[in-house]
Amino acid sequence: MKGYVIGLDYGSDSVRAVLINSENGEEIASKVHWYKRWAEQKYCNPSINQFRQHPLDHIEGLEITVKSVVVDSKVDPKDIKGICIDTTGSSPVPVTKAGTPLALLEDFKDNPNAMMMLWKDHTAIEEAERINELGATWGGEDFTKYVGGIYSSEWFWAKIAHVVKEDKAVKNKAFTWMEHCDLMTYLLIENKDLTSFKRSRCAAGHKAMWHESWGGLPPKEFLEKLDPYLADLRDNLYQETFTSDKVAGNLSQEWADKLGLSTETVIAVGTFDAHSGAVGAKIDEHALVRVMGTSTCDIIVATDADIDGKTIKGICGQVNGSVLPGFIGLEAGQSAFGDLLAWFKNVLDWPIENLVMTSNILTEQQKSDLKIEIENDFIKKLSDAAEAIPLSESIPTALDWINGRRTPDADQNLKCAISNLSLGSKAPHIFKALINAICFGSKKIADRFKEEGVKIDTVIGIGGVARKSPYIMQTLANVMNMPIKVAASDQAPALGAAIYAAVASGIYNNVVEASSHMGSDYEAEYHPQKDTVETYGKLMESYNALGDFIETSIKKN
Repeated sequence: MKGYVIGLDYGSDSVRAVLINSENGEEIASKVHWYKRWAEQKYCNPSINQFRQHPLDHIEGLEITVKSVVVDSKVDPKDIKGICIDTTGSSPVPVTKAGTPLALLEDFKDNPNAMMMLWKDHTAIEEAERINELGATWGGEDFTKYVGGIYSSEWFWAKIAHVVKEDKAVKNKAFTWMEHCDLMTYLLIENKDLTSFKRSRCAAGHKAMWHESWGGLPPKEFLEKLDPYLADLRDNLYQETFTSDKVAGNLSQEWADKLGLSTETVIAVGTFDAHSGAVGAKIDEHALVRVMGTSTCDIIVATDADIDGKTIKGICGQVNGSVLPGFIGLEAGQSAFGDLLAWFKNVLDWPIENLVMTSNILTEQQKSDLKIEIENDFIKKLSDAAEAIPLSESIPTALDWINGRRTPDADQNLKCAISNLSLGSKAPHIFKALINAICFGSKKIADRFKEEGVKIDTVIGIGGVARKSPYIMQTLANVMNMPIKVAASDQAPALGAAIYAAVASGIYNNVVEASSHMGSDYEAEYHPQKDTVETYGKLMESYNALGDFIETSIKKN
């Protein structure tokens, strides 16, 4: 027996911990905790794309989930060798000099600007545009070139610049800012020296324009032109970064007591969920791993020889070691995948919530039973009805830009659109159009990689959408005209985090070796249905035409 490790995966709505047997990847225990403040949409304003989360949701979730898997597994705490944390990103948090999130201070406990800025917060569009303009015109190095040439409002510097412009109190109180994965890792370890704390290579490279070729973060001369605050902040950030197979520190006595663990437990450097998910799915060269949930992240690894000095345009970064140490990690993705379908469900829910559920004809018990039945059957019945619509029938054309466009070529100003509606268009027709749209958006990403010389031999899907919707996965295989394998694990990001923990704690020598023993098997494979590929190609032409129109005509107005 080699020992056990814990992967802790922070998603948009919940955190889950898995306790894994490092010898074979067997899941011994798992626990999910839903963020209670987030569930009430506190500190959020969707009308302006403001999505903030209170760190207490994360801290409470950490204690509940890890303690639960330790107790439920009945494993000797001394045999739990390591923990690694993955989170969404870029999700920065303002903190004091002691590393305390401002939202934990009395004066800031209800201030949205003191909260963690969730990845899908798009309040910083103007700041991102300024970064892109300056990167191209300031006369020096273009610090956006390793993040696809376009800096996004979803990322570190833009979000910070937006908050400090809007909120002087936060600006004056924050000593530094930490990515969510770094903050939760820092919280657990004994050493509380921020100057020596090991920050995530993944987070820094993909979201903060860190690159070894210019010695780390962009220089103060560049940042000062954006905002003098950012230049001063650089002194309180970091120069070096570390891959997630490295040790950040040992579990502190305080948290060992809370969790029922030992201070001998190693805490690995933090990472992002998509990158650890790719590791959990046994990523290898030329495999595109699609982490499919509320949004998607598309991950590929390549060697230096494969990249040969190129900078890949329009993606979310190319960073040495961000997925597998020794390989360059390439990231792309869609700002909305499951979120697009969830939006449509919420639209259709309105009459149910405001007419059926407020009716005096039904008893409260009947309303409760009906609500459960609808929740369980809603998407499935829509999917079944949409799948039954033949491709020869008139189907609307939709765009997947309900939350802007991440890649290729980030633009969070873009909006969703639907065309080709008629009196015959019913809910299943629109739903089918939305599923087509998220699949067309997926193909655009794969096409961009191929155009830039990045080879793709296989596609691997992970996440709830991949495992629960055969209809979507078959449509995706037809649209991409490639076979798609589905990872069997329900918790691939948490499993990938556990794999990093197994290397950091010395159980395995490297991530590839650990992944071969612990990574997920595959439970399904979808092959293109050749008789549909040509039809989907024509439908995608309509998608491209609608996208061009929205981007060049409607957006300008």
